Amino acid sequence: MNKLLITGSNGFVGNYFISRYKNKYNIKTFSFLKDHINNLDCSDIDVVFHLSALVHQMGGASCEEYERVNVTQTLQLAKNAKESGVKHFVFMSTVKVYGEETESKYTEDSTCTPEDEYGKSKLKAEIELQKLEDEDFKVSIIRTPIIYGYGVKANIKNLVNLVNKVSILPFGNIQNKRSMVYIGNLCHIVDEVITQQKSGIFLASDDEPLSTSRLIELIAKNLDKKIYLVKIPFFESLLKILKPSFHKRLYGSLEVDNSVTKEVLFGKAKASLPYSVEEGIRLMIKGENI
Repeated sequence: MNKLLITGSNGFVGNYFISRYKNKYNIKTFSFLKDHINNLDCSDIDVVFHLSALVHQMGGASCEEYERVNVTQTLQLAKNAKESGVKHFVFMSTVKVYGEETESKYTEDSTCTPEDEYGKSKLKAEIELQKLEDEDFKVSIIRTPIIYGYGVKANIKNLVNLVNKVSILPFGNIQNKRSMVYIGNLCHIVDEVITQQKSGIFLASDDEPLSTSRLIELIAKNLDKKIYLVKIPFFESLLKILKPSFHKRLYGSLEVDNSVTKEVLFGKAKASLPYSVEEGIRLMIKGENI
């Protein structure tokens, strides 16, 4: 049984992963908020799964704070792990390292031009981690779009609440494409990366993207809510002027191509992930027994 150290274990992904795989791994946790890195003993650890991070802050955070949490702490942990003989370091990153919304699909090899401090800090951490890699210390980087599942917060939760309260919404016939990843699919990919001891960059996403209109329809279906999506003239243009960030999330496309990641992990057959988008949305609303 592999001995696994997880940081950020109380977060959304950490909680799910531990609940799902607690019988497969001998799991130890570390908190940068409660514990000191100098007191961390990784001598009995096989794999470090680093989830702890300062994520995108709506109110903003300083570039120094992103640097301290996402770069400095990550490298402190990785160096401690490597010096202690840990063989594998798995780092949770983000598609924000590529930039923002785009009409083309992002792949593992797409050029990275992050625009915000969160994305810049994650890319810097990726680059520095890869410098530490050698034949005795593997580094795996998992880049994710929006992660969703039961108990998710932020934008997805706000959208679910909106659909639950309002029956007529002005989001009809939106044709964008947004990749997301159900938390069960993400953790399945991480488990495969650890089990197969694969290093490199991996894109974790569901097998198909969703338009905003389709996402709302699936949410409503699983809430057993009757909704009407209408297309209002000038609404999109008005939203673009008044709420550009909101407009970007609703109408912009951000699609990733996960075919290479699936081929590396599952072979030429590129086996589909455990959960379809429809199943993921259903489990986000109804909950999953794990």
